[in-house]
Amino acid sequence: MKKELIEELLKKFEEACQDVEGIECWSARDMQVLLGYTKWSNFSKVVDKAKESCINSGEKETDHFATVGKMVIIGSGAERELKDIALTRYACYLVAQNGNSSKPEIAFAQTYFAVQTRKQEIIEQRLLETERVNAREKLSESEKVLSGIIFERGVNNRSFGRIRSKGDQALFGGLTTRSMKERLNVPSRRPLADFLPTLTIKAKDFAAELTSHNVIEKNLHGDKHITTEHVDNNSAIRTILLQRGVKPEDLPPEEDIKKLQRRFKNDSKKIIKALKSRK
Repeated sequence: MKKELIEELLKKFEEACQDVEGIECWSARDMQVLLGYTKWSNFSKVVDKAKESCINSGEKETDHFATVGKMVIIGSGAERELKDIALTRYACYLVAQNGNSSKPEIAFAQTYFAVQTRKQEIIEQRLLETERVNAREKLSESEKVLSGIIFERGVNNRSFGRIRSKGDQALFGGLTTRSMKERLNVPSRRPLADFLPTLTIKAKDFAAELTSHNVIEKNLHGDKHITTEHVDNNSAIRTILLQRGVKPEDLPPEEDIKKLQRRFKNDSKKIIKALKSRK
């Protein structure tokens, strides 16, 4: 396929994209023309096959193929509403996959929507990973603040470790930090939180913040009172999670947070290098 045709099709596909309540969509009527079909009756058969593919993949058809109306001008200059379908990016990909691949427009669309869908998946995954890294850094800061508060109230480093361990035991239904590490295959010398999912990291962070707040508000001193407070806070958060159908000890482990941080750092270096090379 010639470069000129690729650029032309790319422009047409991007210009045809519409925003419907925050979701990227394409009109099936527009796609009919873009994909080189002269008759709606022929193109609608391709759309029907795409719907079947959508259902077979486990997706809900109505989430990707929404029936709408499209106003068109007829010979007399008056307008008439035609049946149309709003297609999501995934729906467009399925339509292209079920089309006649001998058409250059179909061949282009198959690649275009496959690549764009993959880009979206990568972006979504990166955002989730960034959220997890940020949550882990926030937990470290909250625990640092907590340690500073309780050290002024008769608690040393060893006691602080025991308080955190008791908190974990309350959050994970009686399982100790060591038991959770064994359960999730976490190296013994690494922090458990480096391998926890975002939800659990945020749960631990909230418990630490609650303890910091209440230690000051209740003017608590000594291991016993502060440990009780931290255990109570973790127990309360566990109760909320259980009420929502979540058992924190049963959530699967995530990728080592250190690996994510290193990958982010390397990616940043590559981006900076690429940007500099364009100057």
